Amino acid sequence: MTTNEALVKYCLRLGDSSLILGQRMAAWCSNGPVLEEDIALSNIGLDLFGQARTMLTYVGEIEGKGRTENDLAFKRLEREFYNTLLSERPNGHFGDTVVRNLLHSAYTYHLYTALKDSSNETIAAFASKSLKEITYHLRHSAEWVVRLGDGTEESHNKAQVSLNEIWEYTDDLFTMNEVDDLLIKENVAVDLNNIKSLWSNTINEILERATLSRPEDSFMQAGSLNGMHSEVLGHLLAEMQFLPRAYPDANW
Repeated sequence: MTTNEALVKYCLRLGDSSLILGQRMAAWCSNGPVLEEDIALSNIGLDLFGQARTMLTYVGEIEGKGRTENDLAFKRLEREFYNTLLSERPNGHFGDTVVRNLLHSAYTYHLYTALKDSSNETIAAFASKSLKEITYHLRHSAEWVVRLGDGTEESHNKAQVSLNEIWEYTDDLFTMNEVDDLLIKENVAVDLNNIKSLWSNTINEILERATLSRPEDSFMQAGSLNGMHSEVLGHLLAEMQFLPRAYPDANW
């Protein structure tokens, strides 16, 4: 594997995770529990789409195949996506969404903080700009998890169930392969073992405030680095890609 091939796959990970989670957040538009949260969740989705566009446009430039950001978003199959398994989890109820967002935004917060010092200027600039948005995403989800966890008995129990059910997808965030090995040597990527330690400390602190119990690491899902996903991604892509595939020559 060449450095450029590794860079393409690494940037696809970043772009795909933002794209898929952004699509999940877009589904909250007009469905939020209150008007303020409807707007907040929709804006988070727009932030994520902006991040996705940056990375997918960059991939199109460096891979040399003439593909645009739209080609990469709408004309790839499920096995060609490298988003984290956590980002594709269904929205469920509001508690499910904010717990998922907390776990994922804490990960991207620490990842982008480290990537600001990447030797790749595009990735470093992307991480620096995105970090401003991710900081808000983390604060938003953390405040809600604390409010739900340390709220009523019902909200506490629902938040705990949400956490228990999604926890098995968190280990996938920190898996690495030859792409990471190559790019870490070039100071382009970062060691996810270090990110995991920072992420764990952040999650532990927030869960303590929320009076929620951290689930044990038992059976943990993985596979996103090889394009292996749960069945929910296929359903999401079928909806997201329908119009561009049905009308491939249309101008938007």
